[in-house]
Amino acid sequence: MRYGLGLLLCCWLTPACALLLGDEAPDFHADTTAGPLHFDDWRQDHWVVLFSHPASFTPVCTTELAAVQRRQKAFAARGVRTLALAVSPLDDLRRWLDDIERSQGVRPAFPLIADHHRTISTRYGMLHPRAQSVSTVRSVFVIDPRGRLRLKMDYPAQVGRNFDELLRAIDALQATYQYPVLTPVDWQPGDDVIISPRLSPADARMLFPAQRDTVLPYLKYTPLPQ
Repeated sequence: MRYGLGLLLCCWLTPACALLLGDEAPDFHADTTAGPLHFDDWRQDHWVVLFSHPASFTPVCTTELAAVQRRQKAFAARGVRTLALAVSPLDDLRRWLDDIERSQGVRPAFPLIADHHRTISTRYGMLHPRAQSVSTVRSVFVIDPRGRLRLKMDYPAQVGRNFDELLRAIDALQATYQYPVLTPVDWQPGDDVIISPRLSPADARMLFPAQRDTVLPYLKYTPLPQ
């Protein structure tokens, strides 16, 4: 059995099953604006940003999809693939892309999932169980190369997402994925990181020979290895 019993029971007993950090991202097949997509094959060995939209032809999401397209080089440089989802038929998504191109000056080339049957939305917990609407919560999922959920954010319909902040968070996730470190408040790439308190002093010195002075027994800074 691929998914844990707890996850399966959750999805069976409730209309929307919320994924937790560290959970395996559910696999799926979908029709997209870039053709049929098998998620596990498509994401292989990559980081993934999956973000949802309540429907086609929504104003805030129109600006967001354009923003993600403008940042495709930044995502690709980090080994990240982007994937959007809306509870809309494929024809609506294609016409929405036309609107985005006319109004924003760019046309999203990454896949948009047509989840009009709400299968994927339900599996990922994007539908509020007590909501009257079938619209998805505006969620963002960051999935690591092993297929594990590493970050999840939900936004209200009135507030646009900040994809520069998402890129910063991905930089932090990738640093902590590669090394036993933590990132402090307001961390930016190039800043010092915190050595994991779980490391023994000997292991910390071996892994991070350039570590700074100890601030507290559990707060030790170091530059990331080059």
